Amino acid sequence: MNENPILIIGAGPAGLAMAGRLRKLDLPFEIIEKSDRVGNAWHEHYDRLHLHTVKQLSHLPHLPFPKDYPLYVPRKKLAAYYEQYAQEFNIRPHFGEEVISIKKGKNGWRVRSVTGNKWTAQQVVIATGVNRVVNRPIFEGEEKFQGRIIHSRIYKNADAFHDQRVLVVGMGNTGAEIALDLCEHGVDTYLSVRSEVNIVPRDFWGNPTQVTALKLAKLPGSMSDWIAKQVRKIAFGDLSKYGLSFPDVSPMQQLRLTGKTPVMDIGTVSKIKAGKISVLPGIQHFEKDGVIFTNGEKHSFDTVILATGYRPRLEEIIEDAEGLSDENGVPHYIVGERKYEGLYFLGFDNYTPGGILGVINRDSEIIAKDIVSSRKAAV
Repeated sequence: MNENPILIIGAGPAGLAMAGRLRKLDLPFEIIEKSDRVGNAWHEHYDRLHLHTVKQLSHLPHLPFPKDYPLYVPRKKLAAYYEQYAQEFNIRPHFGEEVISIKKGKNGWRVRSVTGNKWTAQQVVIATGVNRVVNRPIFEGEEKFQGRIIHSRIYKNADAFHDQRVLVVGMGNTGAEIALDLCEHGVDTYLSVRSEVNIVPRDFWGNPTQVTALKLAKLPGSMSDWIAKQVRKIAFGDLSKYGLSFPDVSPMQQLRLTGKTPVMDIGTVSKIKAGKISVLPGIQHFEKDGVIFTNGEKHSFDTVILATGYRPRLEEIIEDAEGLSDENGVPHYIVGERKYEGLYFLGFDNYTPGGILGVINRDSEIIAKDIVSSRKAAV
């Protein structure tokens, strides 16, 4: 069993940020990662993906992006940056160590991985993120469907879908962008949208929406919500005739209340308005040769792509996790309290405007300060 004072679980952006801060403070740590490289998710995402947040608000602690990086950093450059960050701060994860158990013991938190390796640490930073586990809904009759059903996590580009009819299920940011990618490459594309959706332009009147949202967050809620609704209305107009409707809550309010990020539109809406992407309601059930929707319509498809997101599911790895998380699986804490003392949760806060990478930078500093304080108190 390895005895370490600080253990970081996950070598994505959150884990790297934490490791970078601890290295700057000259605090010893170990970091474990289930994949075989740092920032693995950004190596695996679909090809066209760019950050929707501006580079000056999306870098990790102590290392801004290179000056030649564009305002919205593309996937490959971001993955390269994470590798550079690991080299810069001498971060050497133990790869292939997927955590299956975190349990409070007499001498600290006991962590066990799928390989059978174990660690005991007084302080454990859980940086596995909100995208730890694929959310894969099961639909009635899907076993009869003769087409292909895949989760969006395995989508790379449109090459494999030429001459197909493709249904993308879910209009979050991933679903909207995959539908756009397919459409731009001549694929017959459909979007299944079962509920109201909040959409904002990535840029509005030449200004990044992220920067505007951070400014609006400083205003009283009622005022920022009114402004956000007006931006939404001016940018898109009434989309009801295209099969889309906006909720009564503003994009800002939705984020505050549910942690659900509005769709940052980079062209999907214009394709919908132009009739290049058809919007359909929610799925009722599958049949052998197609899909029946909640409005009774039936359409045939060759492939269905489930852009249905991910879940943190920390209760699967943390023993006695009752009361740890909210209804969305997001921990109530950054710094664990009471029975969770010694645990830290980094990269889970989706309720703050400005993007998760900015939150990671902020919260990693909060955690680092608490770790330093706790270590001083223990001496």
